[in-house]
Amino acid sequence: MTTVRRGVARTVAAAAGALLTLTAVAAAPAQAAGYRYWSFWESDGGTSWTYATQGPATARPADGDAIGFRFALSKGTSDTSKPSAAPDFPGICAGVEKKDGSKRIAVVVDFGGPQDAPPGEKPPQKPVTTGCVQVREDATGAEALAEVAKPLRYDGAAMLCGIAGYPARGCGEQVAEGEEQPAPSSASPAPTTAASGSGSGDGPSFGVLAGGAAVLALGGAAIWKARRRG
Repeated sequence: MTTVRRGVARTVAAAAGALLTLTAVAAAPAQAAGYRYWSFWESDGGTSWTYATQGPATARPADGDAIGFRFALSKGTSDTSKPSAAPDFPGICAGVEKKDGSKRIAVVVDFGGPQDAPPGEKPPQKPVTTGCVQVREDATGAEALAEVAKPLRYDGAAMLCGIAGYPARGCGEQVAEGEEQPAPSSASPAPTTAASGSGSGDGPSFGVLAGGAAVLALGGAAIWKARRRG
């Protein structure tokens, strides 16, 4: 092998090594992180809360249901804090008779504790608010919530950011484990997903792989040219 070929081979080998390193770094799991946000819960007349599978703006609870909201710092649905008050529809809506063309919904709002509050903010002195609302039969969970704890604040993607003015700013901020919690900002992004291109997919990013592939392609072209000259 000529000196040129040996040099090109070393270059390609180094590029391949760099690609493997970049791939390993990109594929490494990110540091565990959580989000500070309002979670949404449902109960269809039972005694326990179930994490909602859709947002309050599209959920349409039935007469006799309870809906709950809890502000907390959570890593995922498996450890998300439930509302501390039970979904006690008979107790919350005691004495409220159903009217034609309407439905009764028990609403529970749990503002969380000081440990959940964004920097510079404190939860309301009354940590839990409950109410029984009577709304039209096709009303959503968000409409029922608005009857109990105004004002509500949403971001541009219709994510529920604040209930009864809390928190005053921010929306779904990500907080890394062991990281000092940043000051909330009204421009803070909501949690992203892998589909958006900025989420936490399992594999390395397309940009890293594409860049590495380009380096290897250039190295392969260099070897081909060297062989032709030889």
